[in-house]
Amino acid sequence: MTGVSGVGGWPGTDPLEAQGVVVGDLVDTGDVDGLPFTVTLPARGPWATPTGQAVARLVELPAELGPHGWRLADRPGADLARARALRREDLDALAVAAHGYEGPLVVPVLGPVTLAAELYLARGDRAVADAGAVRELAESSAAGLGEHLADLARAVPGARPTVLVLESLVGQVVAGVLPSFSGYRPLRAVAAPVVGERVAALVRGAREGGAERVVVHVGSTATAVPLARSAGADAVAVEVEALGEAGWERVAEAVEGGLRLWAQVPVQATSQCAGPDVRGQADTVLRPWRALGLPARGLDDVVLLVDPAGSGPDDARGALAGAVRAARLLAEHAQS
Repeated sequence: MTGVSGVGGWPGTDPLEAQGVVVGDLVDTGDVDGLPFTVTLPARGPWATPTGQAVARLVELPAELGPHGWRLADRPGADLARARALRREDLDALAVAAHGYEGPLVVPVLGPVTLAAELYLARGDRAVADAGAVRELAESSAAGLGEHLADLARAVPGARPTVLVLESLVGQVVAGVLPSFSGYRPLRAVAAPVVGERVAALVRGAREGGAERVVVHVGSTATAVPLARSAGADAVAVEVEALGEAGWERVAEAVEGGLRLWAQVPVQATSQCAGPDVRGQADTVLRPWRALGLPARGLDDVVLLVDPAGSGPDDARGALAGAVRAARLLAEHAQS
């Protein structure tokens, strides 16, 4: 059944309100598979961003806020304590919002390679420039994810987690175009097999922690699509609006090889006369799918992802509802 979920980001600062909306609106979506997800509220500050919450889950790798963002630290401090406090607050909100819920729950988490690209060494450049640091971050992230999934199981005993690994910067890391601390030169490229190994460590940690499925989101970089397979994921997620013909060919290869597609679609355009452009949003997947000759029934396995974090609460809720309608169009074509 065609599905709908989100990449985690949500507007506002109230986790109970946000989590209540997401769970409530995606639990009963009729002929579309609504997949509630755990929310991230970056408006609460750097402690609540995907990077801040990834830092909060690390095991025995403390970090703190520096002039340019999060960096590894010698010992835990106030910044780490605040990030962990927000994580506990989010878990409490989820326990209330999803009380009695039984079903799938998407758990978006920042992947170790993107985390290493966002995080700085205690005294140095981005952590991704240090092979040993990347390896330690991958191992620590995997251990922390296991603990996080255990906490989620206690908060919502009936949930069946799907971990969505967010790796939006892997393409830049592999291509060697990520800017250094100084900005005068790019960091050295990291070989794709090494990147795959680091992501695979988190995928294994997710499965060992009880994840029912693992999805690797490679952002907008089509060349990183094969990473999902090498890391052992069940599905690949990608921003489809940025894909050209060559990018869709890579997606088709992945789908034909057994991976499912989680397609992050743009928020629907809206006009006063016609209202939300549901057809246009659905066509970002449907048209290239047909053009490549992929089987229509395969649309039943597609999940549409939305990211309404930069909008207002009402618009965010509308984005979810719009994606549900677009998913219904895909489901209709799957049966045609």
